[in-house]
This record gives sequence, structure tokens and C-alpha cells, in this order.
Amino acid sequence: MRGSKFFSARRIATLAVLTAMGLIMFMVESLFPPLFLPGAKMGLSNIFSLLTLFVLGPTEAFISVIVRTTLGSMFTGNISTLMYSLTAGIVAVSVSAVLEEFLYPRVSIVAISVVAAVMHNLAQNIVFCLASNTPEMFAYMPWLALIGVVAGIIVGFAVWFILRAVPAKVFIGAADFGDDTPAPPATVEETTQDTSDSEDTTEENASETEETTQEESETDDEQ
Repeated sequence: MRGSKFFSARRIATLAVLTAMGLIMFMVESLFPPLFLPGAKMGLSNIFSLLTLFVLGPTEAFISVIVRTTLGSMFTGNISTLMYSLTAGIVAVSVSAVLEEFLYPRVSIVAISVVAAVMHNLAQNIVFCLASNTPEMFAYMPWLALIGVVAGIIVGFAVWFILRAVPAKVFIGAADFGDDTPAPPATVEETTQDTSDSEDTTEENASETEETTQEESETDDEQ
């Protein structure tokens, strides 16, 4: 569990906002036809699931996926697909959580997203084949894996951009990070500003030192 204030109102509000945004994206994407294969989607709602994982933690990411998938299936009238999409979502979050815990930042966010997207599509297809007793659907596995790679790259870059475009203090304040939790990467602007502040402080200290030295020299000359 990330942070020490899981039940704080601020963390719950942040989770609710991210889940709602993922639900909206899920419903908007359901209005468009499948990509190339039956049921194939880009999965843009997973942007907010992966963002929840990096900002709040794996527990919140699981909650976000379960709530979003359940409500999304109800609102779109596709309750029959809940078993496939929910199972695939849980598998994807599990894989993402393991990679984020043990390999990040040696493995990039984009790489984590690609692996999770591929596993999501494969798990969804496997569950569908087993539930519908249609083994011929296994022939779509390579194509679903390819679509997962493309979708994972898009989702991963979106999360990467959000974590760097939004100031780190926004996530820290919203998520109530504990002392043992690393903060999201700071933006380039924040880093540049901090460097400028340090340089200004150094120049001020140098100016004060020079003034002090001049005053001492003038005092010695008068003596």
C-alpha cells in the first residue's frame, strides 16, 4: 500500500476523479466501432488506471479498474462482456503492479504499459474462447498482441507525459504521500527553477562576502 493515509478524504477524492475520468473515456470509446478485429479497442481508459497505479498505488488501481469496468458495462448495456473485460483488467493491473514494484524505473512507463496491454488482450481472448467454447478464436492471438503493443505505446506515452507535465506537488498534495513513498518525477520547469534559485542564492552569498571583505580592508587602511 502506497502512503500511510489510504482512507484519507483526499486520497479517496483523487481515486474517484481518476476512476470517473477512466469511465468517461471507456464510454466514449465504446461509441466507436472495433479496430480490425471484433471487440478490439485501443483501451484509452487504461491511461487513468496506469496513472492511478503510479500516483496512488496498486490497491487503488485495482479498485479503479473494477469500478470502471463494472459501471462501464452497465452503462453501455454490455453486461455479458463484464467477465472478459474485468478478468483482463485485473490481469493487466497485476502485471503492471509487479513491473512497477520490481523493475521501475529501470524499465520505462511505456514498456510497462506495452506488456500490460498485450497481457490484457491475450487474457480477454483466452477467457472468451473458454467461455464461448470457440477455440478457433485463438487464431486472433498474434493480431491482438500486435494491437496491444500499439495501444500500450499510446497509453504509456500519455501517462509519461501527464506525470511530467503536471507539477509533482499536485500529485503529492492530492495523494497524501507518506515519507517512504517516492514522489513522481518533477517537471523540467521545476528543475530549472530550482537550479536558478540555487544560482541566485550563490550569487547573493558571493556579493555579501565581497562587501564584507571590502569593509574589512577599509577598516584596516583607516587603522
